[in-house]
Amino acid sequence: MAILLKGKQTDLDGFSVNRILPHPKKRMVGPFIFLDHMGPAIFEPGDGIDVRPHPHVGLATITYMLEGSLLHRDSLGNNIEILPGDVNWMTTGRGIVHSERETFEVKSQRHVLNGMQAWLALPKESAEIQPSFSHTKRCQLPHHIFDSVQARLIAGDAYGMTSPIKSYSPMFYLDVIAKQGKRFERPNSHQECAVYVVEGTIQIEGESFTHGDFVLLETETSILSVTNSRCLLYGGDAWPTIPYIDWNFVSFDKSRIEKAKQDWRERRFPNVPGDDAEFTPLPGE
Repeated sequence: MAILLKGKQTDLDGFSVNRILPHPKKRMVGPFIFLDHMGPAIFEPGDGIDVRPHPHVGLATITYMLEGSLLHRDSLGNNIEILPGDVNWMTTGRGIVHSERETFEVKSQRHVLNGMQAWLALPKESAEIQPSFSHTKRCQLPHHIFDSVQARLIAGDAYGMTSPIKSYSPMFYLDVIAKQGKRFERPNSHQECAVYVVEGTIQIEGESFTHGDFVLLETETSILSVTNSRCLLYGGDAWPTIPYIDWNFVSFDKSRIEKAKQDWRERRFPNVPGDDAEFTPLPGE
């Protein structure tokens, strides 16, 4: 069975994104508790992304660019531009601050931005670990190519591949390109799975889905590429208990979220070196 879950348009520091998770009908898919599609958008010179420094606790973020680039800075001192196909994995643990902007060279000219940002909840035993960050080049990620279907494993385990990126619970995150008329199987039938259509049209159990559709797969099934298509697949073990999510904070304990809010309000989080002149206030403040 395939269930369509529609996202909603949300403002992100003046930039509109399609917010897919959490959804009223499905708060998590595996460990994925939050999913935004940023763009696609075309910016004129001087315009672009300026997500000011903001905090996180209790989760890991994955930034994956389809087109364009983002400049990541964080309170650990990382300062790196993420390009299409590369993966930024930031484990926030007990607390981290980061910003997402664009380089001078990108922002000074007409440019495109198109990317995905996902958050994975951390298990209780990992929720307060030391923050960390890794940047993985696309050439370091496992690929599987067969019969005009190409799959890149971004994180986790799927199709007999294992990503070099450390994850904290059983999961998978795949980028799949398929030629018209080709089929590919949904991975890991014992785990939850959802597919996001980036380009083209696909068919699942006789029903067609197209660009921007997020489809929850509840049975073991194959996906038919009706046209040349590109899909992202998200999944993992189902979580018996869903943590709370409030703004940029995830925790199984509401009091931990309130503490994080107060710490941010009183500026007790660390600064982002080289980007500490601005900050994002708590919603409504």
